Order: sequence, then C-alpha cells, then structure tokens
Amino acid sequence: MLIVKTQRGMEYIAASYIKEKLGVEVEVRPNGFLGLLIVHSKDEEALKDVPEIESVVPAQFMCKADIEEILSLAEKVAELVKGAKTFAVRTKRRGKHNFTSLDVNLKFGEKIRKLSDAEVDLDFPEKAVYVEIIGERAFLGVIEGSRERKKYRPEKFNSLKLLSKISIVQLPYLEDEKAAYEIGERIGRAAQTFEVKELIISPFGYINAFELERFLKGVREGQRVRYEIQRKAYSREVKLVPVLVQDLYQTVRDKRRKKNVLIATDPTGKQILDVKDQILKSGTYADEIVIFIGSRVGVPKGVFKFCDFVLDLAPYVTFATEHTIPATVIALLTIFEEVVE
Repeated sequence: MLIVKTQRGMEYIAASYIKEKLGVEVEVRPNGFLGLLIVHSKDEEALKDVPEIESVVPAQFMCKADIEEILSLAEKVAELVKGAKTFAVRTKRRGKHNFTSLDVNLKFGEKIRKLSDAEVDLDFPEKAVYVEIIGERAFLGVIEGSRERKKYRPEKFNSLKLLSKISIVQLPYLEDEKAAYEIGERIGRAAQTFEVKELIISPFGYINAFELERFLKGVREGQRVRYEIQRKAYSREVKLVPVLVQDLYQTVRDKRRKKNVLIATDPTGKQILDVKDQILKSGTYADEIVIFIGSRVGVPKGVFKFCDFVLDLAPYVTFATEHTIPATVIALLTIFEEVVE
C-alpha cells in the first residue's frame, strides 16, 4: 500500500488521477483525515506525474494501531534496515490512542536498533522507518534516508553559522508615530526571521522621542510574532535576537575592530558582484559582519570611511526600508555558499 499526502481539498482530484492510471482502490480522507489517501497498490513510480500529490510513503506492513502490535513487527522492519549504519523512526499519529508518537519512536526504535545493529541518527539516517497511524490502523514502511526532506541534506550550506555573526545596525524610521510603528514591526520581523547575532537600533543627533518609542514598540511586536511562529514551526531551538539601542557613531567606534567586517548599504556603493571575492575572503574569518542600514535618511557618509565595503544591492532601484535586511542578508548568504562549493 501507499500512503499519499496532498494539500487539503486536493484529495478527490488526486484520487481520480490515481484510479485512472492504476485502476485500484483508493481510500480518500480515511477516517475523515484531510490531505490523505491510502492507495491499494505498490506502484509508486506511476504517481510521480500527479502534481496534486506532495509525498508518498510505501507501507510494507500494516497492523492494528496498538503499540504492542506495532512492536511485534520490529523484526520484519529490522530486516529492511539491516546493512545500513544508521536509521531513524518517524511516527505520525492521527486519532486518539493510549500512546504518543514519541512512545512509538523510542520503543520501536530501540527494538530495531538491537535487531539490526544500526545506530539512531535523527538528522541524516541511511534508512528512515515511517509509522503512519491512521485511526485504528498503523502502516509501516522503510525508505532510503536520501529521500527525506531536501532541506536536511548535509551537503547544504548551513546558513545559521553565517547568520550568527551578522550584526544589523539599523537607523530608526522616524516620520510619524503610525508609520514608525508599522516599519518597526516589519524590521523586527525581518531580523528575527534570520536569527542574526543582534539588531542595533542606532539613531544619531536629536530625534523625536515619541516616534522612537513607537518604532521600538513596532520592532518588539514584529519580533514577537515571528518568534512564536518559528517556535511552532522548527524542530530546533530558536534564537531570540537581542535588540539594542546605541548612538550610530559610537556603534561605529565599537564595531571597528580588527576582525570585524563593516558593510554599509547605499546607492553610491559598488555592486556586490564587483567585490564578491573580497567579501568572501574577509567575511569567512571575521568575528562579526556588521551591516549598516539607513531608513528615510541614508547612512551618513562619514560612516563610509570606516566601512570595508559600501554596497549598492540593486543599481537604479531604491529599496523600501523594511526590505533592506532580507535583501542584504540573502545576498551575503548567496556568495558565502561558495565556501561549501
């Protein structure tokens, strides 16, 4: 059998194509669970050109959704794992049961480990054991670890390592209290999205205190909302980005250290391709990569002489303030991927 997953609402469309291709029984929304099909066939290859299908898990075994019944299949599953050095158990439970997915992962995984002599590797296993529990039935399958989510490929560039040493120095957006709050919210969300080392709000000269207050409240709210989304979506621990306030010129003095790379964004700067190799060389060994970003007014030109690079990220295009963090960080991530290449 095949456990097929689709977007919610696409189940019947996918089922019609599957029936047309294979002429087999298809259970649509089994037990009322949306985005799910059970296909009574082993012909996984035939489903590759159905765009409504998002993933397919082959089920070599089926049993009652009871933890003892599942454990009783450990020997058969271990035979399919043997020969691999590592494996992982992935359990998805739908419905009400007197056990949890974690119970299955731990108990079933321990039995397979003893029977197969393979070690557990939850990140990059050679074999992945899937336990799909749907109501009163449990479907078990073993696939190659290489088929699992591409975002976990070990050869991919780990962007978090670079992001952890990027400091954003952001001039506050001050025009009126409403706009200051809205732009602040977007900036806080952007900085938290990338989990950078820190976000430093750096005004200079005399500014309106109440507009700054609204801007900072916006930053805090944008960060909070994004952080809560990340905590729910990620299986790893999420870093809450520190938000600091310091005068711009003092920030330049503090960050101007031997092993820091300072970058300002400005339309008068160079295109990133022109200095890509220099950024890659100096940034790889830097303690911090410090990025200065303007708002309604640009970064003061007196700061430029202390910067290693002044970049024009999109010649003849002026970014909105809230777009500069994503644009700059993604540009840096793109060129630093060459370290892996």
